[in-house]
Amino acid sequence: MTSLIVFIVLVPIYWLVSTSLKYNKEITQEGTLYPHVPTFDNYLRLFSEKNFGAYLTNSLVVTTVSVSIALVLGTLGAYAMARFRLPFVLERKIGLLLLTLRIVPPVVILIPVYLLMLRLGLLDQWLGLIITYTAFNVTFCVWMMESFFREIPVDLEEAAMVDGDSRFGAFRRVTLPLAAPGIAATAIFAVIVTFNEFMFALALTATPKAMTMPRGTATLIGRIDTDWASMAAAGVIGALPIVVFALLVQRHLVRGLTMGAVK
Repeated sequence: MTSLIVFIVLVPIYWLVSTSLKYNKEITQEGTLYPHVPTFDNYLRLFSEKNFGAYLTNSLVVTTVSVSIALVLGTLGAYAMARFRLPFVLERKIGLLLLTLRIVPPVVILIPVYLLMLRLGLLDQWLGLIITYTAFNVTFCVWMMESFFREIPVDLEEAAMVDGDSRFGAFRRVTLPLAAPGIAATAIFAVIVTFNEFMFALALTATPKAMTMPRGTATLIGRIDTDWASMAAAGVIGALPIVVFALLVQRHLVRGLTMGAVK
């Protein structure tokens, strides 16, 4: 059973990588299982002819900035909801409201967001995408991080404050390091969603100066012909930042996903 699962997972990856090393003739006419004459021309053409370097840079900048802002705001909001009590148990209802806002289909608010960015003059700019993605990610970060903060005993913070630390100091020196696995788990999910987002990037960008990697890859699909080899190469390159980031936070990610699972 394990071998079957590994096979199912690895075959699409192998097919993507092998396709990126083929000529279009091998893909569309011969249908070979592996590249008979491997070539890296598809990768070179992406950066020399297809503006893929700009698309990748845009994605990295927009994702990094929006997720970073969302993590800061979401962490503070989640901590407040986990530690402070509001009248009528509103902290619980706020968490449910945030989750409800997060699961609303993006297409429902696509037109209002477009009109807002048009009014603000932020179409086809990094800032427009950053604001949009941050707004979506904050709700997700608050919802996820709240449960992690609830797992951290309040006694630790109280002990730090008894020793003379302030509330914020106890949060920064005691609670935040303990919540690092949860922050890592939240960050990887937010990065994946933001880096791969296509719908708002399609509506809010129109030129290579702001197009993200998914939006730019779509330009390889023509009305008559599709550059399958370049699209496969774009898929390989686009997957690398997510893989590298996941490897960097792997230790915290595993702890974050299992945090609170065992009492």
